[in-house]
Amino acid sequence: MNYLVTSLLALVSFYILLVIVVFLFQRNLLYHPSVNNYSEGVVLERSIAIEKVRIKTDDNIQLLGWFYNNNIEKFKTILLLHGNAGSLENRIYKLNNFKNLNVNFLIVAWRGFSGNKGNPTETGLYIDARSAIKWLNSKGVTEQNIILYGESLGTGVAVEIAQNKNYAGVILESPYTSMVHVGKKHYPFFPVKLLLKDKFESYKKINKVLIPVLIMHGKLDSIVPFSMGNKMYELANEPKFFYVQEYGDHMMDYDEKLLNALKKFVQSLN
Repeated sequence: MNYLVTSLLALVSFYILLVIVVFLFQRNLLYHPSVNNYSEGVVLERSIAIEKVRIKTDDNIQLLGWFYNNNIEKFKTILLLHGNAGSLENRIYKLNNFKNLNVNFLIVAWRGFSGNKGNPTETGLYIDARSAIKWLNSKGVTEQNIILYGESLGTGVAVEIAQNKNYAGVILESPYTSMVHVGKKHYPFFPVKLLLKDKFESYKKINKVLIPVLIMHGKLDSIVPFSMGNKMYELANEPKFFYVQEYGDHMMDYDEKLLNALKKFVQSLN
């Protein structure tokens, strides 16, 4: 009996210690600026002349950005809010395809990513995105001509800053309902809701997004379940569109069908 009690106490103590460690180091588990799970060797096409820019945030952090000015007076501008892991270079395969959409684009690296100083947090990422918007405004790009494009982690940021705003539209690729829901899926034995600092509760905000929405999600997503993208679509206001990639995982294949869905959505905003 004493052995069982001792063993149980040891297990409980170990679990409590583990919970404390997870709480203290949770942002190291959540954000992965040094991880690269993308294909290497994709080169930016010569026809896309990007300008490497520095964007100063409201809390005085310099962010690396790439800006492509196709014609800011004639075309909409995509602000790409990238996902977890990897660098700006890892999104070149997307940028190469943006040229066929007749858009300008700005992709900005989060604090702590791509050599930027600072540490990523939910509040920090919101500041980064809003600072990128201000930078675009300073270049003559109006709110009505900006298309927000959130990728995975960036979808939570896109939904946050799109609330009650008059942007041209918002694209959500592999969106989650909340980081709590994602955490519960991957760490079911932890009290995620109590522990998590950065909740990114998009499902509570999407009803305040009053602009056209395109949601794209792969049915085989192993990181953010397809059901979350489906739920976000259900909660979104009209006009809304849903592109489903039957074979798509978390990093969706930029195939002809997906590009057609993107092109059709962008054209509908003109």
